[in-house]
Amino acid sequence: MTSTTASTPGAKTGTPKPESAELTALQATLRAEHAAVYGYGVVGGRIQQARRAEARAAYDAHRARRDELARAVRDLGGTPDAAAAGYALPFPVADSAAAVRLAAELEGRLAGVYSDLVRASTGERRRSAAEALREAAVRAARWSGESVAFPGLAERAAATPAASATPRT
Repeated sequence: MTSTTASTPGAKTGTPKPESAELTALQATLRAEHAAVYGYGVVGGRIQQARRAEARAAYDAHRARRDELARAVRDLGGTPDAAAAGYALPFPVADSAAAVRLAAELEGRLAGVYSDLVRASTGERRRSAAEALREAAVRAARWSGESVAFPGLAERAAATPAASATPRT
């Protein structure tokens, strides 16, 4: 859902108003976290034992961020977007090496949506989004063994808006 509306409190006609940029960014980030939770379920099923604890920690972190984002959406008067039943993976994940690549890809995509949320928010929410961006960038570097100078920024110019969380239909 990309253009939900919220009722204006106290309006006589109940005319809906468009989402704020912050609420739109929160919903996009929530959808990306839903996709990451799903993706880490796949990662956990294929990853080598030696990196399983790292995958579990990332899974738990994304579940917590997802729940935090759902609360933030409600705080702004929105209805949190629900998770899809499944998500299209960017490539087949048949072994541990592919699971590691998927984890790096998930984190890179999350860095992009969190950078959008940083731009769209202020105050404590912006600080929290910046922290999540940093965490995603660090996890992406750990999984891939590579880093980028400005995670979530340069990559976004080439990415499509739907690249962050593509539900399987």
